[in-house]
Amino acid sequence: MTHCINLNIHYTIPDELWDKVLAVFRSMPYWTESSEGTHWFGPDIDLSTSVEPGGIQIYGTMPDEIWTEWYSSLKEKLTNALGYEIGEPEDGYEFKYWDTRENTLRKILRKFLRFGD
Repeated sequence: MTHCINLNIHYTIPDELWDKVLAVFRSMPYWTESSEGTHWFGPDIDLSTSVEPGGIQIYGTMPDEIWTEWYSSLKEKLTNALGYEIGEPEDGYEFKYWDTRENTLRKILRKFLRFGD
């Protein structure tokens, strides 16, 4: 009933991939829009996420009979959206890393290009 998993999605992913992660999260059953973060709520369901050095963490409660299918679907959708296999690092799923300097440069260029509009 209580779950705590880490996914091999590193915090250095570019903004366009963060957008895809959020789109997948929103597509999952029990999603609840919240200004406090990413949440899924329902009867006996209270899941949250955080971004940790060890990957995206999902933690909280969900009945096991729902969790098994829900978690499998989440991993499949994230794998399709991000283009590499998503799972728990402790199960052997590798992280993909991005150069944070490149991400910073992209953000600066986007701001600069928008400034010119």
